[in-house]
Amino acid sequence: MKTPWNFLEEYRGTLFHGEWPTIPEMFNITLQRFPDKKGFTQFEPEPFSLTYREIGQQVSRVKSHILGLGIKKGEKVALTGKNSVEWAVAYLAVLASGAVIVPLDYQLKAEEIERLLQFADAKLIFVDEEKYDSFDEKKLKLKGKISLSKIKPNYILGIGEKSEGKTGQPEENDLAAILFTSGTTGNEKGVMLSHKNFVSDTFLGQANLTVLTEDVFYAILPLHHSYTMTAVFLEAISVGAEVVFGKRLATQQLLKELKEGDITMLLGVPMLFNKLLKGIKRNVREKSIVLYGLIRMMMKMSGFIKKVLKVNPGKKMFGFILKRASLENIRICISGGGPLPPTTFRQFNQLGIDFIQGYGLTETSPIINLNPKERYKETSVGKVLPSIDMKILDPDENGVGEVIVKGPVVMSGYYKNDKATKEAFTEDGYLKTGDVGYLDSDDYLYLTGRKKSMIVTEGGKNVYPEEIENQFQLYDEIEQILVKGYVKDEKMKVENIEAYVYPAQEYFEEVARKEGVTADKAFMEERIRGIIAEVNMRLMPYQRISKFKILDQPMEMTTTKKIKRYKVKD
Repeated sequence: MKTPWNFLEEYRGTLFHGEWPTIPEMFNITLQRFPDKKGFTQFEPEPFSLTYREIGQQVSRVKSHILGLGIKKGEKVALTGKNSVEWAVAYLAVLASGAVIVPLDYQLKAEEIERLLQFADAKLIFVDEEKYDSFDEKKLKLKGKISLSKIKPNYILGIGEKSEGKTGQPEENDLAAILFTSGTTGNEKGVMLSHKNFVSDTFLGQANLTVLTEDVFYAILPLHHSYTMTAVFLEAISVGAEVVFGKRLATQQLLKELKEGDITMLLGVPMLFNKLLKGIKRNVREKSIVLYGLIRMMMKMSGFIKKVLKVNPGKKMFGFILKRASLENIRICISGGGPLPPTTFRQFNQLGIDFIQGYGLTETSPIINLNPKERYKETSVGKVLPSIDMKILDPDENGVGEVIVKGPVVMSGYYKNDKATKEAFTEDGYLKTGDVGYLDSDDYLYLTGRKKSMIVTEGGKNVYPEEIENQFQLYDEIEQILVKGYVKDEKMKVENIEAYVYPAQEYFEEVARKEGVTADKAFMEERIRGIIAEVNMRLMPYQRISKFKILDQPMEMTTTKKIKRYKVKD
């Protein structure tokens, strides 16, 4: 059967010898195929691009320096910094040297990074210049530390001067990376992923989504996270596409770089797409409420034609709207990292943008489901990828249960944590995702929530907070919402449902200014009470929120914009 990765056969036996190439071998195949094609671009602090040939030269020089410092095959090298060409070159050089990459969240405090460095047994660290002095080599028992500022196009100060050590070429089943999970429930773990995990996931994803050599990916979410690492960075490299590295998730900066970079592939989290959609609708509504009504009617017509007739009239019909939002060049938007409201999914498609969503975990490299754009299902997180064996564990009468998976993308375990590794798998070797959902007859997955956050009501009904939270995503008044259970009856262990709400301060201030009132807590509470009552009407009786609390400060979030539930206390 012909697959998008059939071209690899041409290089089997020469550039690679396993079932799948390693990450360095995958890069070398692309280097041979597209040496003069633009590969990496960034606009800050100054704009520049590198071809794949130039990237290869940079990687080779940094690799020489790593080996010259005495880093041996299998030793751990940490990498922390903002998204940049330098970060990407360091990542590839570490793996080319045979070492294991340990990407760390740049937003962590220095002492937290130190803790992870010691836990991961790191022997070298690459770090942005502004944090360079925060780490003591002797104290951390490092063989060295390298500032990412020294990895510049055609300029690497002090790198390449040391004699090259012996290279230990990695093999496909060798450990490639240790990725630390975001920790929404406070149980941060080091996920061990092999070269085969990453590379198989990169190509298997293309069975459900065509990726073109001409595509331009936008790396705006943090690269240390498996979502951006695989679905943007490695995915682009696999076909010789271009990656534009964005440093800041600021709306104006994002819109500017979407336009200047001619971005065609925009991958983000639900919060990003919800904000873009709200901005588009607000701009039209401010022009004319009549025009807004007309466009909404035309969008529904466009969506119907696209869904039923498989023709996409939206790009031409709404070209003026998309251009103003810097989305005119976008070929595909992909949402991951959390649940997306079906309305957001639907309205982007109505506007003419092929918008899909996927699903996965850090432990699965991460992609295991992806909606094919030709056969998407709006309420599903996607069709199971080839070679992935997905089942529902102990399904109830509706087929709902915990999602479990097996396949080439699944991790080997958690670093230095045999107990957690054992708990993560079933007796017959399936990874327990902790997510609850069901599969339809076409192998599309539908999620209902997280197993750990489930609420059990008085009637014995299982309620998943995420299902309720999703109902609030498109309300401008609400910046954050977290739904949880509270004990109504301690003796009977009965739970009811409450919500913690952080209001959108700027929105309320603007509304209050127009109405000539003060945006105080009482003003916000009245409107939010109305929204909750409105949402409650759409929910089943056992899902309804019975009380809520307005917060003065935002709730702490992970880098993929998920609330850290364990941090929210009564």
